[in-house]
Amino acid sequence: MALITLRQLLDHAAEQGYGVPAFNINNMEQGLAIMRAAEATGSPVILQASRGARSYAGDIMLRHMVQALAEMFPDNHIVLHQDHGNNDATCLSAIRHGFTSVMMDGSLEEDMKTPASYDYNVEITRRVTAAAHAVGASVEGELGVLGSLETGEAGEEDGSGAVGKLSQDQLLTDPDQAVDFVMATKCDALAIACGTSHGAYKFSRKPDGDILSMETIRRINEKLPGVHLVMHGSSSVPQELQDLINAYGGEMPQTYGVPVEEIEKGIRMGVRKVNIDTDCRMAMTGQFRKVASEKRAEFDPRKFLIPAMDELQALCKDRFERFGTAGQAAKIKPVSVDEMAGRYAAGLLDPAPAADMAAE
Repeated sequence: MALITLRQLLDHAAEQGYGVPAFNINNMEQGLAIMRAAEATGSPVILQASRGARSYAGDIMLRHMVQALAEMFPDNHIVLHQDHGNNDATCLSAIRHGFTSVMMDGSLEEDMKTPASYDYNVEITRRVTAAAHAVGASVEGELGVLGSLETGEAGEEDGSGAVGKLSQDQLLTDPDQAVDFVMATKCDALAIACGTSHGAYKFSRKPDGDILSMETIRRINEKLPGVHLVMHGSSSVPQELQDLINAYGGEMPQTYGVPVEEIEKGIRMGVRKVNIDTDCRMAMTGQFRKVASEKRAEFDPRKFLIPAMDELQALCKDRFERFGTAGQAAKIKPVSVDEMAGRYAAGLLDPAPAADMAAE
């Protein structure tokens, strides 16, 4: 079956009031585990690949792997998404290799270390959006810089993460600026900064409103009720996975992620895409360590990978169910990228702010 675009999936999610976990993939085992969870729950899927994943597996391998997954699981619609594109070339090469959606992360400059100016972000996101929409692909933009409200610093994932101290203004997306950004770029989804960050070490304690600003999400959704919001750095870093890793030789310091109940609250406030990578890595790594410790003579990689896949499948199944994604796949009628291109060209998918702001 053909893949679908992020815009089509998130439009459906908004209509039905659910969120969609976006799982990062690098290999076949991750893809199979995620898709088995999707099949078990009847969920549509966002599979996303970072620049690091594209370098690790190769574009041709990723494209054919996802196409194979689409054939194996024909009832579960798949979005293939480029995560944290750093320039036009990265995003457009992804589209040429079959990605139906790209993220242009203009919150950072091309080095993915230096916070970018607002004008730079608008211009590069606008360019990528225009090119992607011409061929029917979706675009996610980002406004604000991911990082910790506790430390003022960013975590890093696959080479993406601001260096140096960040101000409160950078770490929290401004709702009025979000309106201007979306209207100027016409992006399909907006990743916002609210105190989440990449990696496992997001918070030193269970987060409250001082270090995880759900209020920022509420205020942006109030200004842009028709725009799909995205939470990056939203792994929950489950305690049981920390304990599993440490029980078998790991040395993870105590840490806290984004509680699932906070994500559920965000979904009720317009969050439609929730990025999850660290949790998936932890699920598999915990089982690798367990097998290596309990079966020290084992050398067959499959004996490590099968329990790792089972752990990841259980994690993904939980997120599909908690986010309301379960049971939604059967309700979606796929739209081709060619038809999406026509809708974009006709202005049918242009973003719109809240009615009171449009009247100002």
